[in-house]
Amino acid sequence: MTASIAMGFLIVVLLVAATSPLWVAVTTSFAAVLAFNFFFLPPVGTLTIAEPQNWMALFSLLVVSLVASNLSAVARARTREAVARRDELARLFDLSRDILLVTDSQAANASLAGFIARRFGFDYVAICVPQGTEWHVFEAGAQRLTPDPSELATALGRIEDGQPAAPSALAVRFVPLRLGARPIGLLGVAGRRSEPAMLDAVAGVAAIAIERAQFLDDRKAADLARQSEALKSALLASLGHDLRTPLTAIRVAASNLQASWPDERERREQSDLILTEVDRLTRLFENILEMARIDAGAITRDMRWVSPSEIIEAARSHAEPALRGRMVEVSGDAERVVRLDPRLTAAALSQLLSNAAQYSPAGSPIDVRAQVAPDGLTIAVRDRGPGIPDADLPHVFERFYRGANVSDRRSGTGMGLAIARGVLAVEGGTIAAENCEGGGVRFTIAVPAEVR
Repeated sequence: MTASIAMGFLIVVLLVAATSPLWVAVTTSFAAVLAFNFFFLPPVGTLTIAEPQNWMALFSLLVVSLVASNLSAVARARTREAVARRDELARLFDLSRDILLVTDSQAANASLAGFIARRFGFDYVAICVPQGTEWHVFEAGAQRLTPDPSELATALGRIEDGQPAAPSALAVRFVPLRLGARPIGLLGVAGRRSEPAMLDAVAGVAAIAIERAQFLDDRKAADLARQSEALKSALLASLGHDLRTPLTAIRVAASNLQASWPDERERREQSDLILTEVDRLTRLFENILEMARIDAGAITRDMRWVSPSEIIEAARSHAEPALRGRMVEVSGDAERVVRLDPRLTAAALSQLLSNAAQYSPAGSPIDVRAQVAPDGLTIAVRDRGPGIPDADLPHVFERFYRGANVSDRRSGTGMGLAIARGVLAVEGGTIAAENCEGGGVRFTIAVPAEVR
């Protein structure tokens, strides 16, 4: 009977130990021993123990209760520690994912500080990176505890000497940002208590993020340099080809004019050839200057009320040398009045007309359709040429791009469509290209404008 009662008390103690802190379980163990002695061990109703074997039963109950309580407390502590480590690993994983989503290297360090503060619940986070004698500090969090540069230099010096960095006067804890064995900066945190190992892991991820941002900057600079070289090569090749042809024609025609054999009709033909090639050179240099103005941002808007027919007529006049012998068929809302920059719109449209004349059979018509909607003006230009290969469509508005089958096409610098896109962008307009059923290409420009 006594053993059964002792087991009952032990079960109660185990249940309390499994669900309560250690001090509660220990208190319950002593209370169970006293109650067992007082109510069930003779003489009942007193704390006196008459028989020696009852001492062993009481001592056994106490030892088993205390051991069970301690083991239960240890198990719960390890469970909490495992859950905490799991949560820290999850936060590190989320931080790594946040870093991978950052593609703007200029804002990478500031974003990194915000990610750490949000994921780990710090009141203050600072990414401190030395630049010469100065420090670049990127802060995040609810508090602003900007550390002093001298304090940062002292902390980094202690780390380089193999000593831990002391907390700052603002209660900011510093850990090194290391790439390999070399510290490249400091991570400062305040607010939430964290294990040193966890802070070191966060600092390691932050250092990798900083290195990645630097790599993105270097790659972007390399891409820009490569694109610049490609543009220079393309420009030189295009200009070399397009300058050589008219200059050769002008030289031959001028030599013929100096000869004695041409009659009056032949001299006139040679003079017309020289004027035509001079016009061609003039348009080439105009395109170069227009592209330079676009790159320099020197193009401004001049808003006026005009009709689409005026814009189309101005574009036809500018593209007249390329449109000789071509019929331009105009349809749509050509007489409604809109408010936009007619100079820029006509300049873009003239490039499309010249492009349509250059890349379509001689004598084929060119369709121009204008539409006025409440949000602006749309003008579509369609030619009767062979169309654009699908692989070239995404690139036709890039400067100097002339497609894969350059050898099958007429001469040109590849600047016309890029100029059209550039001048339209100044007034908030867009341009698109698509192949038409039955052949030909349709270029569509859309310009925001007031309508009345």
